[in-house]
Amino acid sequence: MENSTLTKSSHLLLVAILLLFLFPDPSTPSPPPSPVLCTNGSTNNCTVTNAYGMFPDRSTCRALKVVYPTSEQELLQFVANATASKTKMKVVTRFSHSIPKLSCPGGSNGLVISTLNLDHVLNIDKTTMQITVESGVTVKALIEAAAEANLVIPYVPYWFGLTIGGLLSTGAHGSSLNGKGSAVHEYVTEMRLVTPAPADQSYARVTVLKIGDPDLDATKVSLGVLGVISQVTLQLQPMFKRSLTFETRNDSDLADQAVSFGYQHEFADLAWYPGQRKVLYRKDDRIPVNVSGNGAYDFIGFRPTATLAIQTNRFTEESFETEKDADGKCGYSQFATSTLALLAYGLTNNGLIFTGYPVIGYQNKMEAAGGCAFGSEDGLLTACPWDPRIKESTLFHQTTVSIPLDRVKEFILDLQKLRDLQPVALCGLELYDGVLMRYAKSSSAYLGKDADVLDFDFTYYRSRDPLTPRLYEDFLEEIEQIALFKYGGLPHWGKNRNLAFDGVIKKYNNSQTFLEVKNRYDPDGLFSSEWSDQILGINGSVIVKTAGCALEGLCVCSEDVHCAPDKGYYCRPGKIYEDARVCTYEDSSTGNLKFMS
Repeated sequence: MENSTLTKSSHLLLVAILLLFLFPDPSTPSPPPSPVLCTNGSTNNCTVTNAYGMFPDRSTCRALKVVYPTSEQELLQFVANATASKTKMKVVTRFSHSIPKLSCPGGSNGLVISTLNLDHVLNIDKTTMQITVESGVTVKALIEAAAEANLVIPYVPYWFGLTIGGLLSTGAHGSSLNGKGSAVHEYVTEMRLVTPAPADQSYARVTVLKIGDPDLDATKVSLGVLGVISQVTLQLQPMFKRSLTFETRNDSDLADQAVSFGYQHEFADLAWYPGQRKVLYRKDDRIPVNVSGNGAYDFIGFRPTATLAIQTNRFTEESFETEKDADGKCGYSQFATSTLALLAYGLTNNGLIFTGYPVIGYQNKMEAAGGCAFGSEDGLLTACPWDPRIKESTLFHQTTVSIPLDRVKEFILDLQKLRDLQPVALCGLELYDGVLMRYAKSSSAYLGKDADVLDFDFTYYRSRDPLTPRLYEDFLEEIEQIALFKYGGLPHWGKNRNLAFDGVIKKYNNSQTFLEVKNRYDPDGLFSSEWSDQILGINGSVIVKTAGCALEGLCVCSEDVHCAPDKGYYCRPGKIYEDARVCTYEDSSTGNLKFMS
């Protein structure tokens, strides 16, 4: 490309400017907005969204009213009133981080039950090492309360802005093949659930489930369709320390190493930079508390970021997309990943500075981060990078799919084969910290993992215009379809685009048992919605066949109109997976497939 050197230099200058704004005062970020907004600040005539301000289909979710119970008794009364009037209900969490429409009751007359004020730690039993919390307690608050008792939750997702009820409902997890694995729901010992009930039971009841009750395997990962989680008791462990070292290697043997590495380190994970042919290996293990070290892991991507930096970063990426400058995007990603490595990804050896590996610190300081979500209002000078109030905030798609360990090698080899056809095609993934690969074990939960898996998390650019294709649209679509269809991967319930959930319930061996429990707990489907009925195979389909639908993951293209023929993108077979149907850019003058650079 003519002037490409100048273009890349100017973009790198923008990155340099960006770095000046990466580290504002972490004590004063603007907290994220409420996911529920109602008319004139009331609790009526509301809209409901997620943390990113946009659902996969870009639809607007409306509800007649929102309520904010402060106790189980108030929650019971709200559910009873809605049940008596046959009103649809959905739960919304503090920040609503799920990408799909799990919190939308459907229609415009539904009730939204917020767990914002159900945020109390109710009890810590040091003898049994168990903690009981309300469902709106965040992972951050859980970690802090446990640590005060010299206890820890062994595995959590890396973002501590999730609530306990929310992460249980979607099966969220950390990364480990140790013991029961990295899913938080595997450490539930008791759950209190508020569900609809007949009139002779005052229209609502509290169901208490403990280990040994088969229904617990339904409620541990429930998608919010059984009722409202009121309280949860979790099994903790004695405080321990971790020793963490990041090591960068070539990806030539990734297919051979990916599975075995998960058994070598308790908290192992991998970040793959396919365009650079590099892999970041996380060598992370439990060690005794008497080992010297007071390190912490405050991941840079979850820190409060200056609004100007967020906007600059988005403007830069959009420039690459508009100019179809894949080489520039690769240069930008290399600079970004190198800078992250230089800054040790947010690790410090003493809470202040990084002096070298290994970083040794207490579990509660190493397992999760999310400072951008907590703090006092600063007038939006800083925020989380995805804050939808910022005009040019980060906007992305996430394709997150779990592949059984016995098929991981083949899957990685397929991805490398696809990458090798055009190495610059996947550089965009590296602007979102690469392909995050986390380990999880099989679960007894009916909607949990049915095998030991490696979870692949692909995060990539999303245009604000639903009819605008991405650079190398076809490569990312083919990866998505390889994962879901060729390898039968399970989509993360709280992430992904619509097509990932097409027929997904058929992949779960215990789905029928789950639906039987659902019918017992909520026979009138008051906690169900059009979306939940679609993904559970009850009624309808998640696929939306419209012009440009494949660009947003609302469908797999079957006609050119599902892509963007007016922009040169046509529906074509995959490059290595011929059953795939992807939106491929073709030269309008020759009709031949055209690689962009």
